[in-house]
Amino acid sequence: MVDPKPDGLIFDTCKDIPGVSAERRQAFAAGPTSRAVHSRLAAEIGALRDIELQQPPAPAPALGASAKVAFWNLERCKHLETSAELLAAVAADISLLTELDLGMARSGQRHTTRDLAGRLNQGYAFGVEFVELGLGNERERHRHAGEKNIAGMHGAAILSPSPLTRPALCRLETDGDWFDGTRGERRVGGRIALAATIPVGGVDVGFFSVHFESHGDPRQRGAQMRVLLAAVEAYAGKGPVIIGGDFNSGTATLAEARDPKWRAAVVAEDPRRFVFPIPYEPLFEAAAAAGFDWHRCNRQDPTQRFEKDGPPASPGRLDWFFTRGLVAERPVTVPAVAEDAVLISDHDLIAVTIRPERSHRLSGRAGQNPVSARDLGGQESP
Repeated sequence: MVDPKPDGLIFDTCKDIPGVSAERRQAFAAGPTSRAVHSRLAAEIGALRDIELQQPPAPAPALGASAKVAFWNLERCKHLETSAELLAAVAADISLLTELDLGMARSGQRHTTRDLAGRLNQGYAFGVEFVELGLGNERERHRHAGEKNIAGMHGAAILSPSPLTRPALCRLETDGDWFDGTRGERRVGGRIALAATIPVGGVDVGFFSVHFESHGDPRQRGAQMRVLLAAVEAYAGKGPVIIGGDFNSGTATLAEARDPKWRAAVVAEDPRRFVFPIPYEPLFEAAAAAGFDWHRCNRQDPTQRFEKDGPPASPGRLDWFFTRGLVAERPVTVPAVAEDAVLISDHDLIAVTIRPERSHRLSGRAGQNPVSARDLGGQESP
């Protein structure tokens, strides 16, 4: 039986993400920067419409009654070897990952997802968030001046020693706000959620790896959560789901969050604001209304890490799990720091153990509940 394809979800898979030549990327960067041009380019680029899928070389036995799930924003995966070591030490059954480069100078031109999976002897699904038209942010441009990107891509992944079924991708926004360079980087694409299904205790569970906009505000993040929740319903119906992501839940705009005076003022008013952003971020209310829980699957500690010359102190919790139809236990936060004290990423890894609730244990397959393209893409403008 062929699964239905809800509007707005991408189910097409490939062995290798289609490349975008250096000449095309140069032409994109030299051409007009309007939203209309971005929309045309985003529709033309095959890399934004496919999911690269590689099953594990030696599939693990079916998962038992529970599974350990990790989420980690790897900040480009510039430290691939130590990243693989940390993931191996955590020993998650499913790893939900974001900020993974493919053919970028700043990360050694590697296909970081494929290399991570190879080191861990796991399979993966990988979806492209952005086609990068430059070397990255200001620090990366300085460090890699004069270099060129071989492939120029950046995205999200799901890794597991278990086979991944029904991989799917949802674009959470298509505004093109990174295209004109006003945010310091030139990019084609937009934020995504990547999904796959893996049975836990004989029950199909939907796993979502998510990245919300870093330059947004609480209202935009609430809108992206509503798009995500519509995609979850389209993909998994009422079945059990775990979402792991960098939700950038900084309780404000990025400019405010980087202002030391503003941070000091709000921390003085509410010392827990950044590690407990729930009252300030509508995305949590939207998740609760859709039946998702975050209390049992998260700790109340920060997940941000700053370089010595990075943003001001008072790190917050930007990374979260949301679960529905699952019992969540033993949440942990794992420091993203190597033995030599070098930061592996600007985000710590989070992990939790899950098992399906009793009501889901009688049947292994979640029902489908397709939604319209309008429902999946009709978020409010920030």
